[in-house]
Amino acid sequence: MSYLHHFLFGIYPYIALTIFLLGSLVRFEREQYTWRSESTQLLKRGNLRIGSICFHIGIISLFATHMVGLLTPVEVYHSFGLTTAAKQMMAIVGGALLGVLCLVGLVILLHRRFTEPRIAAVTSFGDKLVMLWILATLVLGLISIFSSIGHLDGHVMVLLGSWAQHIVTFRGNAADQLVNIPWIYRAHMVMGMTLFVIFPFSRLVHVWSGFGSAGYVTRAWQLVRPR
Repeated sequence: MSYLHHFLFGIYPYIALTIFLLGSLVRFEREQYTWRSESTQLLKRGNLRIGSICFHIGIISLFATHMVGLLTPVEVYHSFGLTTAAKQMMAIVGGALLGVLCLVGLVILLHRRFTEPRIAAVTSFGDKLVMLWILATLVLGLISIFSSIGHLDGHVMVLLGSWAQHIVTFRGNAADQLVNIPWIYRAHMVMGMTLFVIFPFSRLVHVWSGFGSAGYVTRAWQLVRPR
């Protein structure tokens, strides 16, 4: 179990990030025609709009807040007068609200995918796997909120942040930070890291296009001249 723990939280994060980055690059280089979100709006609009808005706002916000929360050193938010306990409460309330918003949107999208015959017919195994994997990861995250309520001092949050900071700065013994945290957090983290492994092989790659579209803000005007 000790070896498995060190593999999952000391080695696997680097494997997941490598596959995530290199896999996305190879996908863009070799299979650009598959680089799309494959919307089902033309097949049936229905409740797609509300489901898509809730899901995208929720999951993007959750990703951003996870990154900020995990990668911000304790000293930084303490310097602004924010205590660890206060940050823990912010994470609980914000995570619950955004998680429920994302869950509502995802359930709507899943219902479309699995119950509408025309949409189900064009839904690949990969699409189903990604959506169900996100659902399981999201549910584990929401369940972990109940565990967080049991330690409002925020010491577990500090350990999770220390682990993430050890990983991104390539420091050793990152897995040691997670030895004594509840299993629900570790399960949520493994599911989340595996999502990065799945990412390059699924429709999720269109997320990169969303970030890339910001380049159009500074792009030169396209001049169209008459003949």
